[in-house]
Amino acid sequence: MITVYGLKNCDTCRKARKWLDAEGIQHQFHDVRADGLEPETLNGWIESVGWEVLLNRRGTTWRKLPDTDKGGIDAASARRLMLEHPAMIKRPVIVGEGNVTVGFTDDIKAGLKEGNT
Repeated sequence: MITVYGLKNCDTCRKARKWLDAEGIQHQFHDVRADGLEPETLNGWIESVGWEVLLNRRGTTWRKLPDTDKGGIDAASARRLMLEHPAMIKRPVIVGEGNVTVGFTDDIKAGLKEGNT
């Protein structure tokens, strides 16, 4: 079974969950804001896809950060920010069978249909 990590009020996460239901793909949803996010889980994602892929620099949470937090961002500061502000993680993060994907593109959908995610 796959786990979809995201925010329940995120449009892309809702679209992904609806699509998974329609395709009959078993999944569980984990709201990173309401249910929390373990540091070890985030570390695994960073190892799999890199912090640059995970860090959402387009969202409201990023834009509201002070410039001192945004400047000179590196792996350690990105990790700290994503743990403090889970909404800064691009979503959805879909984890299954050891694979981690970020976002909900046609390629990701194809991989889910084939059972490769």
